[in-house]
Amino acid sequence: MSTDDVLAEVGPRLRRIRKDRQVTLAALSEATGISVSTLSRLESGLRKPSLELLLPIAQAHQVPLDELVGAPPVGDPRVRARPITRHGRTLYPLTRQPGGLQAYKVVEPQRGGEPDPRTHEGYEWLYVLSGRLRLVLGQHDVVLSPGEAAEFDTRVPHWFGPAGDGPVEFLSLFGPQGERMHVRARPARS
Repeated sequence: MSTDDVLAEVGPRLRRIRKDRQVTLAALSEATGISVSTLSRLESGLRKPSLELLLPIAQAHQVPLDELVGAPPVGDPRVRARPITRHGRTLYPLTRQPGGLQAYKVVEPQRGGEPDPRTHEGYEWLYVLSGRLRLVLGQHDVVLSPGEAAEFDTRVPHWFGPAGDGPVEFLSLFGPQGERMHVRARPARS
């Protein structure tokens, strides 16, 4: 439905809501501070609705603005992405749009082998949900526990995976270079 079609339906909807509530144009004018002639022109479609006019009307009728304009219902907000498995890691995409900042829930089972740090363009933020995550970043080799976060420039050689005897589950936000998250993990307590 086009914007013009939506706007054309606002007037009749305003009239129907007012009549259902058995409110006169004069009483609505008094409650909103909008002149009777302006309200009449809105209802007949001779005046285009604006936010300045619709907000006081919605408040007077005690209805959401969406009801006055007939906004379509919001779709299901859940992200239903299919898991991706790479190198033993299962990634659950949490964002739908390609490009820009990407979010993943990552589940990685215990695995052996030595870290093999890599580099690439971008910036990454990690947040541990369960298990322990080992992060090798340049000369740093740290273990993050649940509730801890780390952020880093992915041009620095890095590797991360389970630390210890079990799987690790974490959130990963990754973006092109320059899209920094501005969240810092507290240093580990001694």
